[in-house]
Amino acid sequence: MQPDDPKAADELLPLVYDELHRLAAHKMACEALGHTLQPTALVHEAWLRLVGRENPRFENRTHFFAAAAEAMRRILVENARRKRRLRHGGGQALVRIEESNIVAPADDDKILLVDQALEVLEAEDPVQARVVKLRFFTGLSNAEAAAALGVSEKTIQRYWAHAKAWLFEHIRSQA
Repeated sequence: MQPDDPKAADELLPLVYDELHRLAAHKMACEALGHTLQPTALVHEAWLRLVGRENPRFENRTHFFAAAAEAMRRILVENARRKRRLRHGGGQALVRIEESNIVAPADDDKILLVDQALEVLEAEDPVQARVVKLRFFTGLSNAEAAAALGVSEKTIQRYWAHAKAWLFEHIRSQA
C-alpha cells in the first residue's frame, strides 16, 4: 500500500478479510471455553492496529501477514493479561505446559507464558520467533508460514520443532 493513497486500506481489506478471519477463527477455536474474544473482533482489532488512521506501507503479502500475526499476538496477550488482572488480582499461578499443548493454548496463562518465553527467543533467534508468531498466535500451517516467510516447508518444520522444544524447556525452567 502506498502511504499517499487514502483508498488503499479500503481496497486491501476485502482482499485479505476472509483469510484473516479464517486464521482468527482457527486461533480462537484453540482457546479455552468461555473466552470472550471472538474471531471477528480479533480481525477487526488487528485491522485497526495495522492501518489505524494512516495507510501504512506493506511491501508484499509476507510483510502484511507478518504484521497481522504480530497484531493478533499482541491483542491475545493484552486480552489474557487484562482477564488475569480481573480474575486473579494480578497473581501468577504455576501452569504446567505439555510440549504437545504448546501449539494450541488452552487458557490465558499459557498464552502469557509463551509470550514471555517468546520475548527471550526473539532476542536469540528472530526468525524462529517469527515462526512461533505465525504458527502459535496466528494459526498458520507449515506451508502457509513457509510461504509467508519465503522459505521451504522443511525449514519451517525444523524451526517450529526447535522453537517448540526451546519454549517448552524455557517455560519449564522458569517454573
